[in-house]
Formats: sequence, C-alpha cells, structure tokens
Amino acid sequence: MTSGESVTVPASDRKRRHRFAVMLRSQMRNIAPFLTLICLFGFFAAASPSFATLDNFGNILTQISVTGIIAVGLTFVILCAEIDLSIAAIANVTGIAVAYFTLQESYVNIANVPMPGWAAILLALALCALLGLVNAFGLTVIGIPSFIMTLAMMQIAAGISALLVRGQIAYKVPPLVSTLGSTSIGGIPWIVIVAALMLLGGHLVLTYTRFGRYVYMVGGNREAAEYSGLNVKLILGSVMVISAVCAGIGGMLGVAHFGSAQQNEFDTYLLDSIAAVVVGGTSLFGGRGGIGNTIVGLFVLGVLNNGLDHVNIDSFLKILIRGLILLAALIINVYAQRLRERTAE
Repeated sequence: MTSGESVTVPASDRKRRHRFAVMLRSQMRNIAPFLTLICLFGFFAAASPSFATLDNFGNILTQISVTGIIAVGLTFVILCAEIDLSIAAIANVTGIAVAYFTLQESYVNIANVPMPGWAAILLALALCALLGLVNAFGLTVIGIPSFIMTLAMMQIAAGISALLVRGQIAYKVPPLVSTLGSTSIGGIPWIVIVAALMLLGGHLVLTYTRFGRYVYMVGGNREAAEYSGLNVKLILGSVMVISAVCAGIGGMLGVAHFGSAQQNEFDTYLLDSIAAVVVGGTSLFGGRGGIGNTIVGLFVLGVLNNGLDHVNIDSFLKILIRGLILLAALIINVYAQRLRERTAE
C-alpha cells in the first residue's frame, strides 16, 4: 500500500465502534461518579498518609451511615421523578419525638411524656409515617407538586420539633435506639450495619420485586404506566411514605449517634442526601439509577468530606467544592437525559 492510498475501515468495524460510542455516552451517568470516586481516593491517598488506612475507612463508613439510611427512601422518590425536601425535617422531628417519649434526666427542662422504650420507638415511627402520608395525600389526591408539598412539610415538621423541645436539648433515647446508634459489635458500628441492611433491602426491592419495577415504570414513562393500568398514584404515595420512614429511622439513630436531640440538628442532611442520590448517577428525570448509584454517591461525598479534613482545607472551601461536584453531577444528569431523548427519536 502506497502513502497516497486511504485505509478503508470495514462496515462491521464502523458499526461496532459506533455502538461502543453510543453505549459509552449512555452509561456516562454511571461511569462518571465511579471515576470521580477513584480520582478522589487516589488524590487524598497521595496527599495524606493517614487517609488510606483501615481505621479511616471505618470512619468514612460511620460518617455516611445516617445519610445512607435517609438516601434509601429518597432514591425511591427520585426514581419516580419526584422530590422530597422534607426528609431532614422529618428525620429531626422523629429523633426529637423518640427522645420526647423517653424519660430524661432531671436537669433536662422539657415537659415530656415518658413511655416504655418500645412505645417511644413505635410512636416516633408512627409520626414519621403519618407525615409521609400527608405528603402522599397532598401529592396524589390534592395534586400539589412534590416540591411545594414537601417544602410545606419541611416547615410543619420543623414546627413540631420546636413545640416538643422549645429550644432545649434532650439526651436520653430508648436502649434499643442507643445500642443501634452508638455502639459496635465485633468492631463494626451497629449504625453502619443498619445502613448496609437498609441499602441492601432497598436494592432488592427495586431490582427483584414487582413494586420496584412499578417504580421504574412510573419514573420512566408515567403516561405509559397509567395506560397499562398501573395505579400511579398508589406508587407515588407509597414512595413518599417510604422516604419519610427511612428519614425517621435515620433521625432516631442519628440522635443516638450524636448524643442529643435538638432543633435543626439534621439540616445539612437534606443537601447531603440529595447529593448522594444525584451524584451517584440516579436521574432527576426518573426511571434511571438505583441504590447501587446511591452507594457510589455516598462514597464520593464521604471520601470528599473526609479527605478534605485530612489535607486541612478551609471548611468554607469544602462547602464550595461539594457544591461544584453537585453542579457537575446535575450537568451530567441533564446531558444524559438529552442524549437519551435524542437516541429515542
């Protein structure tokens, strides 16, 4: 072959390369978070000798546990192309409620109603489930968009929290909650085990159950799901309740883990939970993603926050960096959705 001759690529090779390029672009939402995690881990491991240790890995797992528990329910909601802005407030009010129904020390100036531990736990869980039902009713019966409905619920839950503790701090929680939130078994914190079990349970439900398939159907194409005879309102209401209950469990264990129950204790967990789900690659437009993506997102945020502490970055700069990573994830989300729509045409 002379230098002036062109190389002809077989049609089969061109098709194969085209299919690979399309697949790569379509999986960008899943690949980008994983690459981000690898890059962050490599950077912090090189920057700080104390980062890549087994003890610090345990610290990361503990730090992301409460967020992970809350993010399980939020994943269900976002897969349905909805949003729940009340998760942090519901976590807070549930944690306060379980302490409110527990006998406090004499120096705690709260006019609470002491009950047996099992009753306190059940009442707290009933409260968060009830708040989830109110969200579900507003969304599915009245027709209020989930953004507005859960924004209102955020204020309602915050108001209940204020009424229960009135600016005071409670410390005691039922023994079971205290054990799961603040103790370990075999060197592994119970809160990490609970988070892992809830993430596993969420994954199994979404992957292997009819309800999980319905969640993806509603998020992927709500109109088609309705035409197929699926009770879309029931699915939407169910995911709102699941989100509230997961937030409540996270709130109860979080109070035990932090050692106190007080107002505004979980405010930062709203952004953290949303970021974990979205940064991990679950589509804000619904129907794409899952618990596996949420786990990757949790580790991205956990490694980022923990790593920045190890390299002594200014705390305000840490907030900025986390915001930039969330923005990048949103851009990838929107781009992936446009690519999906273009491919479908």
